[in-house]
Amino acid sequence: MISKDLNLAATILREEGIIGLPTETVYGLAGNVFSEKAIKEIYDIKQRPLYNPLIVHIKNTEELKKIAIDIPPIAFELATKFWPGPLTLLLKKNFLVPDIVTSSKPTVAVRMPNHPIALALLNQLDFPLAAPSANPFGMISPTKAAHVNEYFTDKLVLDGGNCETGIESTIVGFIDNEVIIYRLGGISIEDIKSVSGEVKILNKNDEAPEAPGMLSKHYAPQTPLFFTNDIENFSKKYKDNRIGLILFSKSIEIFSDNWIQCILSPKADLKKAASKLYETLHLLDKMNLDCIIAEQFPDEGLGCVINDKLSRASKND
Repeated sequence: MISKDLNLAATILREEGIIGLPTETVYGLAGNVFSEKAIKEIYDIKQRPLYNPLIVHIKNTEELKKIAIDIPPIAFELATKFWPGPLTLLLKKNFLVPDIVTSSKPTVAVRMPNHPIALALLNQLDFPLAAPSANPFGMISPTKAAHVNEYFTDKLVLDGGNCETGIESTIVGFIDNEVIIYRLGGISIEDIKSVSGEVKILNKNDEAPEAPGMLSKHYAPQTPLFFTNDIENFSKKYKDNRIGLILFSKSIEIFSDNWIQCILSPKADLKKAASKLYETLHLLDKMNLDCIIAEQFPDEGLGCVINDKLSRASKND
């Protein structure tokens, strides 16, 4: 059920239920971080493996002390620069946080969302919210309330419009004095470096991921998706098929009337392209296509992030 009723959402959360929550990144499936009942339901209905930890959403930096301990100075510098916003910090866990939230790891992922409805709801509550993306595990992340409602028809979904960033948050952690990027997201590598200096990227782990979004296969439509750096020649192989093309800023020569071209940003704006990526995947996935083919984006800024998402969603070996 799609709704704008914050009071109803708050009541459900206080009663250890879960809701669909809009953020600037993607919609989340939110529950009281201190309620093991709510957290277990999140894992259950998402069919998310218990080894894959969740992100905790807080309303202000004061609430951080309920969640994390021994926070390094560089973490505060990054939070000052990018919060509220699409940055998640991986920090040492406070004992108050149930182990199920962190997959029994000693670290916890935490961020402050930059969405007026999410913040208004958090300010009505006396507890933070755990909120992974509101989709069944491995499927396309939702960027509008209707996407969540299609996935989970029996849950309240707060309608916050289209997600402005449209891709997940960047996850940054700390080992000794080194800054580690565990997931590429809405804050670019270059922007993180502008605060922290050099960073190390460790963003793939299929066996025991330190943070969400590290699995090799993720964000995938049910329609087979292929990812290529030569879309014109690759697409010719499928000229007799009904295919959807995901393009950055320019169309390509059409070889078949069965082709559908989706240009994410005619003005070649990577931020705009990122914000439309998942919405476009949802749209194409409903068209009964034989496959989706996505071109490689410029390998810079948010283009690196788009390429990372498409690579994990693809059928390419």
